[in-house]
Amino acid sequence: MTRATQTISIFLLVSSLYLALFLGLIPLPTKIQEDLIPYLPFWAIISFGAYLLGKLGYNVMTFHDVPEAHKELMAEIEIARADLKKMGVEVD
Repeated sequence: MTRATQTISIFLLVSSLYLALFLGLIPLPTKIQEDLIPYLPFWAIISFGAYLLGKLGYNVMTFHDVPEAHKELMAEIEIARADLKKMGVEVD
């Protein structure tokens, strides 16, 4: 099973469960049915956004420098400068 198939399957499962809860096919107390169930999609979106922001912040905080990539990039810059000088473009 590919990741896309797995993601679609989980999404369909969760959405059908939410639809069954929202339409009242699964009996719940009226307080939960009226006050909690309609706001679950908004809560899920906000929670997912907070998770992604936290993950992004953590990855930026623990970002590691890679000396090999720096050397490779500098070599590519020198090659590009040499090519531009051959074409008559002044590069500082």
